[in-house]
Amino acid sequence: MNRLEVSDLKVWDSRTGSVIIPGSSFQLKQGSCLALVGESGSGKSLTCRSIMRLNQPGLRQSGDIVLDGVNLTGLSEKEMRKHRGKRLCLIMQNGMRAFDPSCAIGVYLQETLRRHFGWGRDETTARMKTAMESVMLKDPIGVMNRYPHQLSGGMLQRVMIALAIVLEPDVVIADEPTTALDTISQFEVVEQFQRLRETMGCSMIFVSHDLGVVKRIADEVLVMKNGEIVERGTTRDILSDARHAYTRSLVASKLALHQYFKKMTGGVGLADR
Repeated sequence: MNRLEVSDLKVWDSRTGSVIIPGSSFQLKQGSCLALVGESGSGKSLTCRSIMRLNQPGLRQSGDIVLDGVNLTGLSEKEMRKHRGKRLCLIMQNGMRAFDPSCAIGVYLQETLRRHFGWGRDETTARMKTAMESVMLKDPIGVMNRYPHQLSGGMLQRVMIALAIVLEPDVVIADEPTTALDTISQFEVVEQFQRLRETMGCSMIFVSHDLGVVKRIADEVLVMKNGEIVERGTTRDILSDARHAYTRSLVASKLALHQYFKKMTGGVGLADR
């Protein structure tokens, strides 16, 4: 069963008439992880923002975005806000941009959960403390009392994942969540996303240009180039038997980089871990 269906998604700049995404269609199955891959500017993040209806001013979109039978395109902004967070949860690439820099993390969490569930401060604190501990964040109360700039990128990503655990959305959209992190933090955050799927059984759209991460987490892959989907298939088929020349170049680049680091680190043992 498809949890999310995107049909003929078109995005254009109303000021210039330039078409950025000419017409994308894809489905997200219940409980599966769909990866969007491609180079910077290929339309991956724009696709995610369009699903959330969070495009920048001046951008327009058309087409259908159906979540469990509800066409989000026809909803008013007030109705759409009820779906964001609770049913559709966006985890951004830059955790610093996800939080209000003028208030402590806990204030943002309280406002979000009060809006969706009507919880008070004590209920929010208790639930977030449990969720933050589950994603290996030490001293959750201390974290909630800090401002975004006082936390590392990896910690902010974990806070967003913890919030998703509490919200229990139907679909999690992770937009390049590991790009700004060091290698160790990348590994740990991907582990948390895998646990999130296992714990909640949610569907996931995972945006990345890192095919190594995609191989670990995704069931299916869409390859985007210049706003268009040029290839789609299972992760295994895309990585081992790509048909489109652009996809083959992405896979070849990843392989070449892997071989280079393998050589620089002195062998297979370390590089393959």
